[in-house]
Amino acid sequence: MARGSSGIVAGLTAAALAAVCFLAYQASANAPDSVAVPSAEASGPKATPSRKPAAPKAPLAIPEDSDTGARVVYALKDRRVWIVDDKEKALRTFTVMPSSVSPLPGVYRVTSRSGSIKGSDGVLIEHVVRFADVGDVSVGFSAAQDGSLESPDPTKKTGGVRMKRADGNVVWTFATVGVKVVVVP
Repeated sequence: MARGSSGIVAGLTAAALAAVCFLAYQASANAPDSVAVPSAEASGPKATPSRKPAAPKAPLAIPEDSDTGARVVYALKDRRVWIVDDKEKALRTFTVMPSSVSPLPGVYRVTSRSGSIKGSDGVLIEHVVRFADVGDVSVGFSAAQDGSLESPDPTKKTGGVRMKRADGNVVWTFATVGVKVVVVP
C-alpha cells in the first residue's frame, strides 16, 4: 500500500502544480496594460541604463597608480609594500609599520644602504634602504634586529619604515642604489 499512496501523493502534487501554473498564466494574460507592462512615465524621468559594477580589485594587487617597471611600491594608507619586477609581476607583498615621518607620494630612487646600524629611535636595525629625505629626516625601509614592529613614537621624527626581517632581506636584495621606489597615498 506504500507504493499506492506515494503514487497518489505524486499525482496530487503534479495536478496542484499544473493548476497553479495555469492560474498564473491566466492572471498574466488578463492583467490590465497598466499593470502588465511598465511605462516610461511610471519609471519617472528618463531612466539611464545601469553600469555594470566594476570587478572587485584583488586586495593584494599592485596599485594602479604606481608607475611601471621594476620598482618597490610603498602604499602609505595600506601600510603595504610590493616588490615588482620589470614584467609588472608582484614578486612579494607585505605589511609594514610606517615611520612618524612619511614622504609625499611620488617616484624616488634608492640613494643609500646600510647593512646594520642604530636607528633614529635607538633600535638596532639591519638592511636599511634609504630613498627619500623629508626635511632633516632620512626615510627608508629597515628591519629591527630583534624582530620587533613597534609603532613609532609620534613625538619623535623618525623615518624608518619597519618590516619583518624576512621581508627586509627581500628588499635588501632587490632595492640596490638607483632602484625606483614609488610612494602612493
